[in-house]
Amino acid sequence: MSGNRELLETTLAKAASEDRAALIAYLPGGFPTVDGGIAAVKAAVAGGADVIEVGLPHSDPVLDGPVIQTADDIALRGGVKIADIMRTVREAHEATGAPILVMTYWNPIDRYGVERFTAELAEAGGAGCILPDLPVQESGRWREHADKHGLATVFVVAPSSKDARLATITAAGSGFVYAASLMGVTGTRESVGEQAQDLVRRTRATTGLPVCVGIGVSTAEHARQVADFADGVIVGSAFVKRMLDAPDEAAGLAAVRALAAELAEGVRKR
Repeated sequence: MSGNRELLETTLAKAASEDRAALIAYLPGGFPTVDGGIAAVKAAVAGGADVIEVGLPHSDPVLDGPVIQTADDIALRGGVKIADIMRTVREAHEATGAPILVMTYWNPIDRYGVERFTAELAEAGGAGCILPDLPVQESGRWREHADKHGLATVFVVAPSSKDARLATITAAGSGFVYAASLMGVTGTRESVGEQAQDLVRRTRATTGLPVCVGIGVSTAEHARQVADFADGVIVGSAFVKRMLDAPDEAAGLAAVRALAAELAEGVRKR
């Protein structure tokens, strides 16, 4: 079975045709449980998320701030495995029809096996992977197998990336480009600054791929600001925080759906 890169591309194109940014929600797999994580994805899509990133919990998540680290710890203590992430992708995609990517550091894939991981992700209906710590110059084997299975390879660019480096990264990627709006780790910020707008402008000069902004987006107002200049708005910590703060799982799912609805409204006001 081929992966769903094409579904990701058409979903982003549809949002653009509606003159709005796409809403991309990040949720850690296995949090608060595997079943709870699948329910959270469904809640985010029901609220208005266009695309989902399922995080593969990692013991040393260098890009992720304390909120996501807390969720990852809960998932890891619960014994989450790559098979559970594949199940999350499969069941959430079958239930929602939304394109679902896996966001993961490279080490777990390397240990699991690139061919096995890409084949299983495609078979589960996944759209691709976001690989924040895989250097482009070392990504050839991954991209070969991802392309064979119809999976997108999303790379992360940062404000510190020079223009020549941006061109190298975007030439190797597919699906979209993940523009990290702020240097440092993920988490909510008071505002998402001009750095992000400049990064999007410079990235677009190198590629026709959609450029989606994450890291620091947490409110409908942030989403509206980013939607003014980006093709997609990526929100993670804010969803996880709503779940962590909820008194029980049902309240957490309701909070995820409500936040998705607020953010979906935000990306439409541009």
